[in-house]
Amino acid sequence: MTDKVFLEIFKNRVQAIVEEMANVVLRTGFTAFVKETGDFGTYLLTPAGETFGSPLDTGYNLSLGIPAGETIEAIGEWKEGDIVITNDPYATGGMATHLPDVHLIKPFFHQGKLVAFGMCFVHSSDVGGKVPGSVSPTAYDIHMEGIRIAPVKLYDQGVLNEQVLRLFLDNSRIPDQNWGDLKALMAALHRGELRLQELIGRYSLDRVEQGIVDLLQYSELKVRTIIRDIPDGSYDFWDYLEDGPGGYPIRLRCRMDIAGEEIFLDFDGTDPQVRASFNIVTANKQGHYMLVPALIRYFRTVDPTIPWNSGMIRMVRNDAPPATILNPEPMAAVGARAATFIRVMDVLTGAMSKAQGDKLPAAGAGQACIVMLSITDPVTGRKKVGVIQPICGGSGARPMKDGIDGMDFAVGHLRNIPAEAVEAEMPILIERYGLRQDSAGAGKYRGGSGIDLKVKILSPDTIMTARNMERMQFQPWGRLGGGVGQVGAAIQNAGMADERSLGRIDELLLHPGDTVTFLSQGGGGYGDPFLRDPLEVLEDVRSGLLTEDAAATLYGVALVGQKVDEAATSILRNNHQENVEDFSFGSKREQFEQLWSDEMQRAVGQALRQHPLALRDYLKRRTMDKAEALAQQGVQIAPDDIEKLMQDIKNQIGMY
Repeated sequence: MTDKVFLEIFKNRVQAIVEEMANVVLRTGFTAFVKETGDFGTYLLTPAGETFGSPLDTGYNLSLGIPAGETIEAIGEWKEGDIVITNDPYATGGMATHLPDVHLIKPFFHQGKLVAFGMCFVHSSDVGGKVPGSVSPTAYDIHMEGIRIAPVKLYDQGVLNEQVLRLFLDNSRIPDQNWGDLKALMAALHRGELRLQELIGRYSLDRVEQGIVDLLQYSELKVRTIIRDIPDGSYDFWDYLEDGPGGYPIRLRCRMDIAGEEIFLDFDGTDPQVRASFNIVTANKQGHYMLVPALIRYFRTVDPTIPWNSGMIRMVRNDAPPATILNPEPMAAVGARAATFIRVMDVLTGAMSKAQGDKLPAAGAGQACIVMLSITDPVTGRKKVGVIQPICGGSGARPMKDGIDGMDFAVGHLRNIPAEAVEAEMPILIERYGLRQDSAGAGKYRGGSGIDLKVKILSPDTIMTARNMERMQFQPWGRLGGGVGQVGAAIQNAGMADERSLGRIDELLLHPGDTVTFLSQGGGGYGDPFLRDPLEVLEDVRSGLLTEDAAATLYGVALVGQKVDEAATSILRNNHQENVEDFSFGSKREQFEQLWSDEMQRAVGQALRQHPLALRDYLKRRTMDKAEALAQQGVQIAPDDIEKLMQDIKNQIGMY
């Protein structure tokens, strides 16, 4: 067993290696999505594929629970100088989760013995597919989303496989940039290998191998201590993606069971896989990294000294039923799976809120809308694809302070791109980029404010895509009397004669002079807003985050000029009845659930299981259409009626 002093030193040396690897990618990457936004990752894995090193400060840090073992086994014999490339979710058993995430894996040997693997990925700005950027919410199978690469050696004992590289680059709209990003990843792998060899030279192979084992166990023990303090019980929660096929929300449901030092996540009641690209290939791997981010962030918030490795999720088990959106059958589309895993975080935050009372925040914006443009260079005739901005929104208010403006906890690893860098990359003008007024959910602690971004197009035949636009109908929920945040919106040519609301954007053709304005969501509030310090309300008005009307209506604070009118404020607040609801979901969701209660939605899911997978998405839409039509006619619909409605629809279309 490693002594505690050495283990602390070893933890910091491992952390330094992965942070240095990440910085190599950040400084040498080619695409803006890498060098500005930071959508990449660098990791150290055990020979069995468990993550023992992952960066916290640079790049994508939701890596704990990556199921790399299946990919490692698929290669069979690993040799020095090998580098494997893959991006296929189905061929890797859920290690990759959508095609733009191109992974490289390299074995690290010492005197002929396999000691560890270095792994890294970059989110490529394009890997082919039906739209520039490769991610379209309306893609309905993975073949529409770009090139798929099952695990294969890009380098075999140091020799480049030109055919594999050519196949990948020829199926992309930006081959030169992709090759540049791959070289940045390989530089990071080489740096990680060098630093691990230096670590072995300093401490010996045996001590390093034992240190890796003990570091993972140390994380596990610290997390088990945290879980013991959570009251045992079952806590259920659900939330929605809003843009499912047919216009109906897609429900994500979880029952979180806490028992001693263990957590079990039961996703029964989650909707079937969809004919759209919101599916996540988890293969129901235990503690899968797309299912557990809310938990690991909670654990490390409680104890910031926990080493950031996969020991943190060894005690987490899950059941994501097959053929659901969280465990789809091949070859479901998966490109927009980020929208889904963000909502999974909201669901687990809600469930943990029930277990922990007043320790968890309200819901944040709930989206990471990646806006991309594709143009044709007028000189070379070549396509150019670039990221404009990852548009997030405000985080949820916390039990002790306001939410963070302009950034949701769920996607805090993404960095914004400076306007100057965007304008240098693409022919656009950023006309406005700031915080959105009156967007934050009201509360004793208000939610974070959303983003207000206006982009002007300067090039003809520009194609804009914007994936993961969510919370456009159902508002980010508030906690313990806090109000809901504002929903998102997108507007073309705002303030002009041809102004129009865009709703969710899939693929939009734009011309010089066109503008698109994005208004992102504010986070939910925490606590009764009439308990907020009036001076803090005044400061929000002064800073432009809140209007005077909202101050009076939402907070009961009357202002005169730049001061609080104490007498008028006292009158407003004395007439207020305190709101003590555990969760505030907003009128849109409440209206939807008047018919579609938990029992009704579970009945739909149970009935769909009796029918072939290819019919389920269609039958869900038609059944909900029929039930809503009957409800509007005054007919009472109960859970027991769902199966008959579904069978009637099958009979009508001649399917038995």
